[in-house]
Amino acid sequence: MIEFIVSHNGEHWIAEKGELRAEARTLAHLDQEVKRLLKEEGALRNGGTLEILMAFDTASIPRWLHQYQQHYFNRILRVNG
Repeated sequence: MIEFIVSHNGEHWIAEKGELRAEARTLAHLDQEVKRLLKEEGALRNGGTLEILMAFDTASIPRWLHQYQQHYFNRILRVNG
């Protein structure tokens, strides 16, 4: 499983893993961008399948909300090459 950290900058959703970064206006388009990026990097091959954990960056949630909402969302994306 590959883990990306997801955040939102007020305009775009951003998924990052080290130097890898994908950005899109919607989560559906972000999924497509992550898949394209992983294909470019050679991590996703034709016929292969990857599971990607997209964990929301809780640092982007105001600190006072953490006591009520310890995470915003996490999701698992399965992509096929």
